[in-house]
Amino acid sequence: MKGFSFLNQAIFPILLVNFIGILGYSIVIPILIFIVTDLGGNGFVYGVLGAMYPFFQLIGAPILGKLSDKIGRKKVLIISQVGTFVAWLLFLLAFIIPETIIWNTDSKYTGSYIMTLPLLLLFVARIFDGFTGGNVSVANAYLSDISTDKDRDKNFGIMGASTSLGFVLGPAIAGVLASTFLEEKLPIILAALISLIAIFVIILKLPESNPCVVDTGRLKFTSFRRFFQVEHKDCYNDRDSSDDGTSNSLFKILKLDSLPLLYSVYFFTFLAFSLFYAGLPIYALTILKWSAVELGIFLAYSSLVMILVQGPLLSYLSGKISNIACVAIGSILLSISFYFLSFSDLVIMYCANTLLSIGNGLMWPNFLSLLSKTGTPQMQGAIQGYGNSMGSFASIFGLILGGVLFDKIQTLIFVIGAGIFLFIFLIVVINHYRNKEAIIDLQSKMN
Repeated sequence: MKGFSFLNQAIFPILLVNFIGILGYSIVIPILIFIVTDLGGNGFVYGVLGAMYPFFQLIGAPILGKLSDKIGRKKVLIISQVGTFVAWLLFLLAFIIPETIIWNTDSKYTGSYIMTLPLLLLFVARIFDGFTGGNVSVANAYLSDISTDKDRDKNFGIMGASTSLGFVLGPAIAGVLASTFLEEKLPIILAALISLIAIFVIILKLPESNPCVVDTGRLKFTSFRRFFQVEHKDCYNDRDSSDDGTSNSLFKILKLDSLPLLYSVYFFTFLAFSLFYAGLPIYALTILKWSAVELGIFLAYSSLVMILVQGPLLSYLSGKISNIACVAIGSILLSISFYFLSFSDLVIMYCANTLLSIGNGLMWPNFLSLLSKTGTPQMQGAIQGYGNSMGSFASIFGLILGGVLFDKIQTLIFVIGAGIFLFIFLIVVINHYRNKEAIIDLQSKMN
């Protein structure tokens, strides 16, 4: 089966890690609000709880990224997955412990809520998972390590498809399992089991990819010191003999060519999508009068289209169209789609959703491929980690801003998103042509 040949390659464990990270995130989306309100919280508490993961990922992702440059991707992926597993156990513990009241509040700013011990434990779980949640950025660094220029675009396209698959299955699984007698507990149990399986997959099947770290072999849980043992190969090349991965500070990373631009694209893309995810549920409920099932179908359709784009289409386009071209085309399609989302007509909404899915499917994997080509292999953990932090910061800001803005301007929030993607299109195209002109001028001087 040629279409599934990647299942027997080194890429499969990374796809699994990425898929599990997205599945764990998306599986809790449709049920978290019910868990929060059942334990004494309200909309304000739900919003703050939702911001905990990206906020602490903002702190943790660069640390784990730089750590992966030093001790290896495999070990950091294990740390991250263990953190996710522990977080799910804390979630389950919240269903068992008594609902002891810690404090209660009733104000015009926060509304009325009761902070109970189980609810506080949910905060601890999301904080812990967020801080150790650098698995996606480290997985991207791992994929960069094992990819060649020939298959890089294809590999990041498949990675994007695994992300979309996680967003398709997560809410669907949560909806089905939450309707059983175990209610919200069953989806959390499943997420914990999948996370545990991922830990063993990484330990047993994932070889070290960092070219300057020697894999210390099969790891035993009783050998804590050897887990952090590091042997470095002599990794020197003509491009930069001083990069040993030990001083990958943000200031050093930002000196790399094109990286400030790429980080800007990272930030603004997450900002626009955070406005989308903050505004869409309110839009669906208050204006479109959709049910949770109708909203779920809308989001699932989007993810299915992205799977088709990021899998077969990107594999076909790999080597035929440049990464920059795909990013530019994708960003302009996203701009158009966000504008049409402001029209509350079902046909227009689904047309906009189709354009959004195609645009995102084209843009994001190619953007990650561009990011993975920046710097040296010994810097990829730090590069991906800081990029993840850019996205986390934008998510915190966008999710809070989106909820406030929708109350004031309603569907114009999507027009703002359209403007952001138009801005991304312009800076990418302008920068590309400036670089092209600089290369032509350099060649003319040499001749």
